[in-house]
Amino acid sequence: MNISIAAEELFRWGGFPITNTILLTLAISSLLILFSTTFFRKLKKVPGPFQAAVEVIFESLWNLVGEVAGDERLARKFFPIIATVFFFVLFSNWVELMPGLGTVGIRHGEEITPFLRSASADLNMTLALSLTVVFLVQGIGIATIGVLPYARKFLVSPFRKPYGVGTFMGLLELLGEATRVLSFSFRLFGNIFAGEVLLIVILHLVPFLLPIPFLFLELFVGVVQAAVFSILTLVFLKMATLEAEHGH
Repeated sequence: MNISIAAEELFRWGGFPITNTILLTLAISSLLILFSTTFFRKLKKVPGPFQAAVEVIFESLWNLVGEVAGDERLARKFFPIIATVFFFVLFSNWVELMPGLGTVGIRHGEEITPFLRSASADLNMTLALSLTVVFLVQGIGIATIGVLPYARKFLVSPFRKPYGVGTFMGLLELLGEATRVLSFSFRLFGNIFAGEVLLIVILHLVPFLLPIPFLFLELFVGVVQAAVFSILTLVFLKMATLEAEHGH
């Protein structure tokens, strides 16, 4: 049994290495795009069970975004981002429960290179997602309140009240923006990779019945991690759109 922290390379395309997590990330993204383009075209006035369930999920997300944003205009701006992040992270987490994921692949002696692997168990993916979210937060903050008001949240003159304290707090806040990338990526990666390792070990030791409670546990962890990632993104978006005097 081989459990690798790094994603395994399957082949190269134009000199670019294609790993098992890249394939799964592309598959999840494609399925989400396909679902969104087909589902919203076929909405019915009297929804069936599936449409009703999806509407409940979207309504809960909308209510959460509206409460945190506190403004319908901001809520409409935030909602597509939060919904996309939530569903992408959720399904990236849940795919680790698919039969054969991480265990079926190319055998090299005693080791196996799996064809597919959970995207959230790849630090490269979680880091890329965290960078995307953090840069998006900065961009929306600048677009909402302007370049100079946004810069004043971090670059405070030491000659203005509260003098040096304000400058120090601004620099700390700027440092906090950078460290969000690490906290975002390592939190998600650590939880999902640990779950992946746990499932592989349990399935190799006792392949029947015993893994079932752990599968339900990982379902719950997947939802929690997707919710945490999305809520933190929402809170950071709200903070980015506050003026300097309110932010401090």
